[in-house]
Amino acid sequence: MSNSYDDIINLPHHVSPTRTPMPLEARAAQFAPFSALITLNSVLNETARTTDPQIELSVDESMRLSRRLAYALSLRDKSIPLTIRSFCPDCNKAGGEYVDHTGYIMKYDEYAGLITLSDGAQIALENITSIEGDIFDNP
Repeated sequence: MSNSYDDIINLPHHVSPTRTPMPLEARAAQFAPFSALITLNSVLNETARTTDPQIELSVDESMRLSRRLAYALSLRDKSIPLTIRSFCPDCNKAGGEYVDHTGYIMKYDEYAGLITLSDGAQIALENITSIEGDIFDNP
C-alpha cells in the first residue's frame, strides 16, 4: 500500500544553516494561551466545591458543651477516648467542614485555647461543636 508521503518519509530533519533553533523555553511559550484553560478549570472546580456553614450553638448547647469539656479535661490523665467534632474553616471560601477526631486528650493549652489529642490533632476550643464518649453516658 502506497502512502502519499513515501517520497519524504525517510529524509533527514531540516536544520536551517542561517537561523539558530528556537530555545525550548520559547517553544513552550507558544502554548501559553492554553494555560488559561487550565486556570479556568481550577477556578470552576473551586467554585463548584461546596462548604458547610458554621452553625452557632444556642446558649443551652454552649453550656452543655462547656460542662462536657470541663469534665473531659478533669479526667484527661485517665486516657479516656472521646470523639470531638470541630469546625475547620476553609481558607479559600466562606464556610468549612466538620471533622470528627477520636482519641484521648494529651494536652490542654489554656492560653492558646487548644486541645491536643492522642492522634496529634490540635483543636481550637472555639471550633468544637460536640464532645461524645462513654464517660458522658455513665452518671
